[in-house]
Amino acid sequence: MMNAAQAGVVLTPAAGRRVTPTGRLILSADADRADWLAARRLGLGSSDLAAILGISRYGNALSVYHDKTGGLPLEGDDSEPALWGRLMEETVAREWARRNRSVVRRVGLVANVDRSWQMCTLDRRVMECPLADGAERCAVEIKCRDRMKADQWRRGMPDDVLAQVLWQADTCGYEHMHVACLIGGNDYRQFAVRTADHAALVADLRTAGARAWEQITTRRPPILGHDADPDVLLGLYEQLHPDRAGVVDVTRDGDAQDALSEYLTAHADITAAEGRKKRAKAAMVGALAGADTATVLDRVVYSLDTGARQYADLERLAERWPDAYADCVEDRPTVRLNIPKPVREEYSA
Repeated sequence: MMNAAQAGVVLTPAAGRRVTPTGRLILSADADRADWLAARRLGLGSSDLAAILGISRYGNALSVYHDKTGGLPLEGDDSEPALWGRLMEETVAREWARRNRSVVRRVGLVANVDRSWQMCTLDRRVMECPLADGAERCAVEIKCRDRMKADQWRRGMPDDVLAQVLWQADTCGYEHMHVACLIGGNDYRQFAVRTADHAALVADLRTAGARAWEQITTRRPPILGHDADPDVLLGLYEQLHPDRAGVVDVTRDGDAQDALSEYLTAHADITAAEGRKKRAKAAMVGALAGADTATVLDRVVYSLDTGARQYADLERLAERWPDAYADCVEDRPTVRLNIPKPVREEYSA
């Protein structure tokens, strides 16, 4: 793997200084974002571990591999949720400090002194911990989540966040970590995680990280199981190959041909199921006669509810207000899996 100079990373003047019990500073919190994006490829961060374990919505072990080996664009998450999460981080951190009568400081990118590939970006280092008689032995992880994710935090924190904070604690040598989460902009929650309560998981995280880093340094892509999230995989393949062209021979690729057969079988199942669903709906509506509600022993079992759905007549819009049409309507490329009819018939037989 490349070192910092080969990666074009401008290191912090204080790089190498120990800033936690077992963590040395790589880049300070005010370092250029481009440097941070490049430096994080020199190791595995806490969000990488959640992806490697298959508990992240944003990646998996294969996407981490291609990211660290340079196969993916060197860019950060510029989505609206990511933007507002960064903007709200300082506010949530200050509120955690106020509620816990504490003091926090920004740190930056930190690497373990013994395992340089084990890295994390601490949101805030706690200078006066409310659980440790004022001694600094921890940090606080800041999260901002959509209100639709509130159920994930009902009994504690989600698995991906737990994995992240335990990785941070193991990287930095902390006995515990704090988590402050703002849900939906007005629902604040906080937690404390002690590494001693999760010793087995911490060991598993380190083992998984070491295995993944070895695969990265030896250029051996990980093999994902059948339970890998297909949406994550499709997003990864789109990033890896944004401009496709050419032909690949899959004559000897049994897995590809098995997948083709399975896809066509599933498509046929869906088509048949949709047909059954429509026939059942017709029978149910027919049983209503002129009514709108059906009951069984005075209990409502189904009804026809009237609603409204917005519909845009694009042809009329283009005809009457061409400027508005041109300003608001755009063509976006789409990718469709096309299977010739003879092939469909052969593999569906």
